[in-house]
Amino acid sequence: MQITCFIRYQIDPFQREAFRTYAENWGRIIPRCGGHLLGYFLPHEGSNDIAWGLIAFDSLAAYETYRSRLKTDAESLANFAMAQQMRFILREERTFTEVVEGTFQRAATPMGAST
Repeated sequence: MQITCFIRYQIDPFQREAFRTYAENWGRIIPRCGGHLLGYFLPHEGSNDIAWGLIAFDSLAAYETYRSRLKTDAESLANFAMAQQMRFILREERTFTEVVEGTFQRAATPMGAST
């Protein structure tokens, strides 16, 4: 994974379950279209209207290929249409990030154990 598309959603907190369905749908669509889905995340505690999606790609070119595939995938188009019709996404922001070497997926270690 070279880059990660970090998507921040402002959602309607009264339509949380609609967003959950939307995210679950991406769980099938994104891998099929070429993205490495790291996950979608709903608010649990604290702010109740911010959710996230993280999708990794080998390069920006791979991301562009993925975006092209989304535009022709029937399930992708239906998922976008559902979100527009139900209006549970109020705002969406995309940021592209890169992993800092040695910091990704580090497991917890017991206190006093050497790393």
